[in-house]
Amino acid sequence: MSFDKVVIIGAGQAGFQVAASLRQGGYEGSVTIVGDENNIPYQRPPLSKSYLKNLADETSIQLRPANFYADNRIEMIKGDKVERIDRAAKVVVTASGKVLAYDKLAITTGTRPRPLDLPGAKLPGVHALRSFLQAADLRDDIQTKQNIVIIGGGFIGLEVAACAAGLGKTVTVLEYAPRLMGRAVSTVSSDFFKAYHESIGVRVITDARIERIKGVERAKGVSLHNGEQIPCDLILVGVGALPNVELAEHAGLTCDNGILVNEFAVTSDADIVSAGDCTNHPNPFANGRFRLESVQNAIDQAKVAAASMLGTASAYSAAPWFWSDQGEIKLQTVGLPLGTDELVVRGSPDEKKFSVFHYREGKLIAVESINSAGDHMVARKLITTGTSPSPARVCDSTVELKSLLAG
Repeated sequence: MSFDKVVIIGAGQAGFQVAASLRQGGYEGSVTIVGDENNIPYQRPPLSKSYLKNLADETSIQLRPANFYADNRIEMIKGDKVERIDRAAKVVVTASGKVLAYDKLAITTGTRPRPLDLPGAKLPGVHALRSFLQAADLRDDIQTKQNIVIIGGGFIGLEVAACAAGLGKTVTVLEYAPRLMGRAVSTVSSDFFKAYHESIGVRVITDARIERIKGVERAKGVSLHNGEQIPCDLILVGVGALPNVELAEHAGLTCDNGILVNEFAVTSDADIVSAGDCTNHPNPFANGRFRLESVQNAIDQAKVAAASMLGTASAYSAAPWFWSDQGEIKLQTVGLPLGTDELVVRGSPDEKKFSVFHYREGKLIAVESINSAGDHMVARKLITTGTSPSPARVCDSTVELKSLLAG
């Protein structure tokens, strides 16, 4: 290998995976991860679920224990933000003044919560949830508060809603769109989750138009455009995420709703790769470029990025899959439901166990499974191999699901 210094900007799932994959691939040079949080790399999904319920802590959510980094000669620089990339000199400069030289650079800067552009949005008591510190603040605050408003009916908002309801809190979810999780799941699943959350005591308001967040020293309520006033002690804002591309943009890398990479996770600079939520990449399941926010994408694309550095990469082609745990309901999806023109339901929503198969022009493009792990595993094989069983066979419960793998 003709390089011996790798710097990785970002200490999330993708940054960790790039470092681990480099070592697994036999790279013997230096590896430095720079993260702006004071934690070693950790899992983010538990922050909106088990961590909030005190079923996980800072140590249990770590991707690897601290000794992993020493054992694998991976230098961890914590609590320091990279402020500049000098591509000509091939160095990065941190806020504390560190100047780190690189031969190969990986940008895995992830996303940040989309801010809410409303009066009162910056009052104390208004929370976002992305980092460990934000999760710790939310967990501490939620313990002593009763009336909780969640702005945004996506995965994070609904996961927290279910947790809060389970803790005996009074919860209201405000969703701007006509239905919950509208960009991620079918109307069948949206309707199911709305009914489920209402069954555990969560009030769900769709088509919600928020006028302002009320309060002086702390958020005390939400005013809707229709005049309704919803009192609260705490607000969680979960209205999407923005890719952290500023470093890349200032360094002159090509960006467009993310850092543009090719199918090998290489940016417009051949010595810089990028992976994870911050990237816009060619995705065969999207029929074009796409930016994915998922653990699966962070891991699989980071492996490709590391392999590109090592000169052994094959094109990134992993099937996208996601999951969301909301109370007693587990949602698992595979594929991308873009341009669906036919839906087939297998199983029974009334029994809280079913799957929804998405077709576009006769081709199976995505499957969402609710409390149906077996369906999900078969669906991943179907989507990965491009197998499209007929809708008639899919909805026939007498047909064993595994047999659908034959087409």
